[in-house]
Amino acid sequence: MWPPISIDKIELLISQAELTMDYKALNLWNLIKVTPHKWQEKSFGDESGGFWVVALFGNQIIYYNDIEEGFNISSFEIYGVIDQYDCNQSELTAPINYLVSQLSQIPDEII
Repeated sequence: MWPPISIDKIELLISQAELTMDYKALNLWNLIKVTPHKWQEKSFGDESGGFWVVALFGNQIIYYNDIEEGFNISSFEIYGVIDQYDCNQSELTAPINYLVSQLSQIPDEII
C-alpha cells in the first residue's frame, strides 16, 4: 500500500494552488470548496481509507487521488461515495479551470 497523504499536505497543496488562481477560478473555488474530508472509492480508495474531497459542485466533486498524486473530478450519486476513479496528475487549478470553462459556455440569459 502507498502512504496516504496527510490533511496537512492536502491543505498545503490547496494553499499553493490558491496563490496561482485567476479571479474567476478563485471566485468559483471560494463558492465550492469544502473542508477536506475523505470519501469512499471502491476500486482503489479503500486501501487508504478513501480519497480527500476538497470541493462540491452540484453532483460533482473534486478529490485528490494520492495514488497518482493529482486532483480529479468525479460525479456522485451517494454523498460520501466517489463514482468514478480517475488518475489525472493535475494541480488543483486544472479541474477548477475546467469548471470555469464549462460555466462560461452557458448563455447569459440562462444565468
